[in-house]
Amino acid sequence: MDFSHFGFDKDIEVSITSVGYTAPTPIQEQTIPSILAGRDLLGLAQTGTGKTAAFALPILQRLIGGTSCVPRALVLSPTRELAEQTHQTFVTLGKRGSFKSMSIFGGVSLSTQIKNYRKLMPEILVACPGRLLDLMGQGVVKLNSVEILVIDEADRMFDMGFLPSIKKIIVALPKTRQTLLFSATLPAEIAGLARQFQRDPVRVDVHASEPLATISHFVRPVSQADKYQALRTVLHGINQGQTLVFTRTKHRAKHLALQLTNEGFEATSLQGNLSQGQRDKAMSSFRSGKTSIMVATDIAARGIDITQISHVINFDIPDTPEAYTHRIGRTGRMLRKGVALTFVTPEDRQVLKSIERFMGAPIPLVGAKAV
Repeated sequence: MDFSHFGFDKDIEVSITSVGYTAPTPIQEQTIPSILAGRDLLGLAQTGTGKTAAFALPILQRLIGGTSCVPRALVLSPTRELAEQTHQTFVTLGKRGSFKSMSIFGGVSLSTQIKNYRKLMPEILVACPGRLLDLMGQGVVKLNSVEILVIDEADRMFDMGFLPSIKKIIVALPKTRQTLLFSATLPAEIAGLARQFQRDPVRVDVHASEPLATISHFVRPVSQADKYQALRTVLHGINQGQTLVFTRTKHRAKHLALQLTNEGFEATSLQGNLSQGQRDKAMSSFRSGKTSIMVATDIAARGIDITQISHVINFDIPDTPEAYTHRIGRTGRMLRKGVALTFVTPEDRQVLKSIERFMGAPIPLVGAKAV
């Protein structure tokens, strides 16, 4: 199957070709027809399987011929980075059309954002819940014309405490709308949200709880004191692609990136203590390939969608199997090959066992030079 099967407008088909899409991924193939038909949908799939295009393309198609200069599609995102990336996807895929998209998130000037919103008058909003509620409270953004709501990374939204804000936003929307939920996992709270705010949704589950088959997993036993030396050895052995290193705390992410930079590595960090300008600079540097290594915390890294990431290294093991799946899903994206390496200290053995149970198999042990 190719994208012509869906019957998209010619301008959208040209954009699909221009970005290099050839065949739809499983989540795209199984969700796009239902979205085009106006059905509510609950889409479950791993990170990195093409979920953004799965809703962006049919949204662009469904908005053709309708009202302009009012919000008609709303996408809720858990992080600034994901909101901006989703916005850019709409811009790229809709560049031959007349629709305008805008990302809305905190960490930037509220007055400037209001000015830009009133100047642009976008039909598509990609927003983080907190800042959107700010703009709604000031009477700047009205959602009474929204036809399609997307809650993206729904499980991450719940983890980050956004569920009360999401419910406030949904109450402000028209009851006659299409609601799409996309998530990598389905905790009870998200299932409840689907039951409460969706109408007879189509459920598409593309092996959501399984890590991507394109990723090779390894464990490196190491003492806490030897972690940094092991990391240096691994990084020296990586000849191509980009590397995302996960730490447990903001302080460690900043410190580790500084250590690597001082030793000649092209490294940057992404963590919660950065200003929006600093976050944008770090992301731009990593996305462009100027820096090949990014050290990040879980929350800061949510929404990083860079297909050139070849290695994910868990400098600190994640707390849960679900967090492991989300972390390593940053590599092996869109059917590319990837490597996930986790440093495991003696204190981490119980967590490792839970991750291996979740995956259904032991993770091979390797030396630092084996990846």
